[in-house]
Amino acid sequence: MNTFLKRIILLLVISIAGILGYIYFEGTLFNKPLSPEDTVEFRLNDLELEVYYNRPSKRDRDIFGGLVSYDKVWRTGANAATTFETNQALKVGKDSLPAGKYTLWTIPNKDHWKVIFNNKQYTWGVDDAMNPMREPQHDVVMIDIPVEEINNVVEQFTIAFDNSTDNLSLTMAWDKTKIVVPLK
Repeated sequence: MNTFLKRIILLLVISIAGILGYIYFEGTLFNKPLSPEDTVEFRLNDLELEVYYNRPSKRDRDIFGGLVSYDKVWRTGANAATTFETNQALKVGKDSLPAGKYTLWTIPNKDHWKVIFNNKQYTWGVDDAMNPMREPQHDVVMIDIPVEEINNVVEQFTIAFDNSTDNLSLTMAWDKTKIVVPLK
């Protein structure tokens, strides 16, 4: 075997070892992300709803009033801004929400949350200083929702649609806290 070919093989072996070492020590290939992406969909007759969000975990932390501050805007999940999309106009409480795509923001409090549908799309939920990117002039609907304390701990932040009693709602739960946003 000539010297040039030996050098090429040695270079390939070193490169492969370096890449495998990086993957092993960085852990990105074998570990699940801390806040995985999720999409929740609801379809009934001609109505189509979708929420895209990232799901942070509790991991033995104090959540509301701790990790997520009270009385401050929260991007309602982790990483990218949470989006809510509807193909038909909805009633959110007493307010009208036209068909379209919105970012979903909340202001948690111990007894109630403000849930905000904002018509601007943001590529990320927070800026470099970890401040929410929401611009209030783009708010379309803001509704106060009472907090429900639940008995079991929800480890990973969860958004879902519930139509079990023919009363459609958007639910959010994490730790021992749950809110139910009425939709019509």
